[in-house]
Amino acid sequence: MIRTGIAWLMVVVGLAMVGRGSTVWGQAVEPLVQVSDTSPFGPLARCGNFPGVVAGTGINFLNSEIEPWVDVNPTNPHNIVALWQQDRWSNGGARSNVAGVSFDGGLTWEISVVPGLTDCSGGSFERASDPWLSFAPDGTLHQISLLFNIDPPPDFPIGFGPNALAVSKSTDGGRRWSPPILIMADDNPRFLNDKESITADPMDAHLVYAVWDRLALSPDGTDFTGPSYLARTTDGGATWAPARVIFNPGVNNQTIGNQLVVLPNGRLLTFFNEIINQPIPLPFFLSFVFSPDKGVTWLPGGDQAIRTNQILSVGISTPDKGVPVRDAAILFDVAVDRTSGNVYAVWQDARFSGFDQIAFSMSTDLGFTWSEPIKINLTPANAENPRRQQAFLPSVAVARDGTVVVTHYDFRNDNTTGELTDHWLIRCTTACVDPPHWGNEVRLTEVSFDYLQAPFANGAFIGDYVGLAAQGTHAVAFFPQAFSEDHTSVFFRRVDLSVAERTLARGALSPAPPTELVSAGPQQTPPRMWIRR
Repeated sequence: MIRTGIAWLMVVVGLAMVGRGSTVWGQAVEPLVQVSDTSPFGPLARCGNFPGVVAGTGINFLNSEIEPWVDVNPTNPHNIVALWQQDRWSNGGARSNVAGVSFDGGLTWEISVVPGLTDCSGGSFERASDPWLSFAPDGTLHQISLLFNIDPPPDFPIGFGPNALAVSKSTDGGRRWSPPILIMADDNPRFLNDKESITADPMDAHLVYAVWDRLALSPDGTDFTGPSYLARTTDGGATWAPARVIFNPGVNNQTIGNQLVVLPNGRLLTFFNEIINQPIPLPFFLSFVFSPDKGVTWLPGGDQAIRTNQILSVGISTPDKGVPVRDAAILFDVAVDRTSGNVYAVWQDARFSGFDQIAFSMSTDLGFTWSEPIKINLTPANAENPRRQQAFLPSVAVARDGTVVVTHYDFRNDNTTGELTDHWLIRCTTACVDPPHWGNEVRLTEVSFDYLQAPFANGAFIGDYVGLAAQGTHAVAFFPQAFSEDHTSVFFRRVDLSVAERTLARGALSPAPPTELVSAGPQQTPPRMWIRR
């Protein structure tokens, strides 16, 4: 429900939360706006009631909105659009993916159901997941969604149900969408497409790229591959070329979290977590391949990728009860400075304290060399409860003036009344490889929320990622909070980076990590497939 008690407006929503800590429009930190409320699909009996049988019966978290992605129209900075999962299931996916659309800089929002995806939106699939969108330079908006049926066939229960990747576009700022195009579809239970993203080329509206990992089980189910795939359009999304492999890490290895960025010189970089299933502990590498010709060829080629850093995450658990959190432990975020060409990466990493915190690294030479990872979150050390110094779910964006902005969650305000969580923004304007240059911290949540109110899907879950974009000299944050009334709602907040803020004191440095606490991902017996849907 709208948390101030003002009635839900069936089409236009968006309410400035002007309680404690809010400001007015035009100041550095603008009001917090609740974007979502009750589900546009209504009761579960109306549509999308597919709990699953073969893999166990799922629980639906009605009225939950999770895992948003956000972008700003380059032809109209007042037009902001986010896409999220609506009504999450405990065993994967949601009833469909839904968009929120604003034409006044985020003050008010309209709900736009992307048509043709799932049963709830006039499509043939049961569920949707992994929402992502991107504006082209002419203002055309492109979205991509993972669609799937939850149950594999009874004769191959270790496999997957039918699944596909659907793209569609909007030429009116996100209000109306074209019929979806399936750029990849599999009904063979040996195959699963996962963790896709879409990127419109900022220099050419005709070019749009989609990347993802595609898991393929051997016929007996004992081995698998998980290469990176690319599909692209050269006519603005009217048609798409057949998908193809751009990197294959080999048998019983895989990629996940594929993201493509475009450098100012036109070069494409596709980043991914390169997961190598031998030896134990599993090496996770933030790696990439590049294309000098808009996606026609990819280098270094074959089974070779350029490795930037190891991802040394151990995962998050709530500070008091130790409940597992489904976080971004095997994922990351990347962003490019459109002027300098600098590339920035953030991810969860335990190398600094033995607990996951926010790691940052950057490249100034097209990605070929990278700075030593540093901890950038300002979460203070906590000797009483060290898990309150965890930080997670980072996002990164770059403003027009080169300011690097990162958001994340942490538990610093936790107490005995719940697993209290807040969302934070920090920034850097120069010498970002030096930790003291990160500051001007902003609390984006008005009040702390209890993470245990979130949907549970292999852990308390508000998303594998959350939205952050740059809008000129503003940062645009779009993120979930969990409440008992409706599990999770999505919120919007804009921060003016050109207004000087008081730099908050940096928390005490965390103690040096005991060596045995730092590992490259959760301990597993290989080979293991990693799926995030």
